Amino acid sequence: MKLKIYAITGLVFLILNQIMVLQGNQFIQTQKPIDYAHWLLLLGILLSLSLNYIFSKGIFNSTAAVITTLGIIALMGQAVIDFLWWSYGTDYEGMKNLTNQIMSNPSISIPFMTIGPALFYLGLAMHAGKFIRERTIWSIITILGVIMIGIGSFVLDSRYVILLGHIVMAFGIKGLISMRNIEQHETE
Repeated sequence: MKLKIYAITGLVFLILNQIMVLQGNQFIQTQKPIDYAHWLLLLGILLSLSLNYIFSKGIFNSTAAVITTLGIIALMGQAVIDFLWWSYGTDYEGMKNLTNQIMSNPSISIPFMTIGPALFYLGLAMHAGKFIRERTIWSIITILGVIMIGIGSFVLDSRYVILLGHIVMAFGIKGLISMRNIEQHETE
């Protein structure tokens, strides 16, 4: 039962992170005394690691678990970069210089800003895909949420679509982990 609580809490933190990011750069940069938005991201992804134990009995027990774990590692790196940006406060010129430096370096931008974080969502979609026959609706809802996040991030550049995708994905995952037969590795 604890793992399910951790997972749901992590997904709620990710939604709250997206709501805060939706408020805009000025809001993010002026949070005090800490960068609440990106702490929610960091805690959300760490708590979401429990999904690997719910769906696969461990963080390296299936391809989906490995991909999800790699995505979590990438999102941890992204959160650290976000903390650096936040530390600039309203020094937007300094932030722009840091952004240019990060994005011009593929060894940082690809694993921590683009492809790496996408692995987290791909892994969650793969976990959901394992249950497509038993819980078709919940699996499709989860996968649809992941697709919305991808389209919002890479096609439309829309924070609203990304937020809606997180809500849909979390709703689908909640449905999946509410299933009795997924309790294989948990103790009540």
